[in-house]
This record gives sequence, C-alpha cells and structure tokens, in this order.
Amino acid sequence: MEGDNLSHIDGYLARSIATLDAAAQDENFKRALVDISDCIAASLRNGGKALFAGNGGSAGDAQHIAGEFVSRLNYDRAPLAGLALSTDTSVLTAIGNDYGYADVFSRQVQGLGRKGDVFVAITTSGNSKNILEAVEVARSIGVTTVGLTGKSGGKLAGAVDLCLHAPSDWTPLIQQIHIVAAHLICGLVEDAMFPEAAAKYHGVGG
Repeated sequence: MEGDNLSHIDGYLARSIATLDAAAQDENFKRALVDISDCIAASLRNGGKALFAGNGGSAGDAQHIAGEFVSRLNYDRAPLAGLALSTDTSVLTAIGNDYGYADVFSRQVQGLGRKGDVFVAITTSGNSKNILEAVEVARSIGVTTVGLTGKSGGKLAGAVDLCLHAPSDWTPLIQQIHIVAAHLICGLVEDAMFPEAAAKYHGVGG
C-alpha cells in the first residue's frame, strides 16, 4: 500500500512539474500574463477596480487574489482595489434564492461594476453558466473581461477580452497554474503601481 501511495505521489508531482514547465515554455501564456497585468494596472490608475469570481476551488482563488490586491503580495504598499464576488453569503443566497444560481455573479457585476473596471472570471472548464452570464453583463456595461481557464477554454475563451489558458485539461493542475498566474499578475500590477517600492524590493538601483 505504501508503494502505491508513493507511486501516486510521484506521478502527481511529475504531472505538476510537466504542466508548470509547459506554461513556462508557452509564449502565449506569458504574453497573456503581461497583457492582463497591464489591463488591471491601467484600470486601477484610472480609479477602477478588479472584480474576481469563480466556483468551488476557483472561488477560493478569487478570494486569494483579491486578498493580495487589498493587503499585499511582495512588499508594503497602499491597498489596491480588488473584490471577490464569492464572499458575501447574504448576497449569494439572496440572489440564488430570488433569481437562481446562474445569476449570483452577474447581478453583482451589474450592481458593483463600472465602466473601466476589470472582471476576472475563473473557471477551469470555461463553461460555468454563472461565470458566462457575468461576463456577458460585464461587457454590456463597459467592464473589461479577463478569463482564467484550462487548455480548451470552453465557451469562456471566445467570450472575454483577454484569456489565459492553463496548459492542462485536468482540474487540479489547472487550478495550480491559476494560482501561480495570479501571483505573477498581482506582482506585476504591484510593480507597475508602486515603482519605487518595486525597485527597492527587486534591488534595482541600490
């Protein structure tokens, strides 16, 4: 039994390493990271905010990313406007009860989103109905849409302004890549918004 467990661990870790290496070698993946970071930084500079949403593990990722925007990632700096739409149980249950689960994010985007904001939609399949509904609403009110999804991208890939594809079709590995991507995006946005603090952190010009 122990041998089977170790074999399972070795196999999973090997797949994780291979997926991360595939992302590191994918120029489109890296370009998407830069484009998404630039988009969010531009919105923040203009008084906008970043909205994040997902289901299940992706809801956890949305909260994780928003927390690092509002608090910090790499160094002390002013808070950045990030909001996860998966955290307010009163809002989620009210919308779910009154309108249906498909509307739990779209109504929040409609109520909280403003032209020039960025909506980051996280779905490993790219086909989560409530995420797609929120993307549609976001685009209709002038909110830039960003997708974090898997290799195929599902319906999300063709619905958003910018899309980052994790190079895997397996949910656990897609989620691993998403949080790596989120850390990179947050770090790039931090550096763009706070160049002096970034220079000190990275040891530039010291």
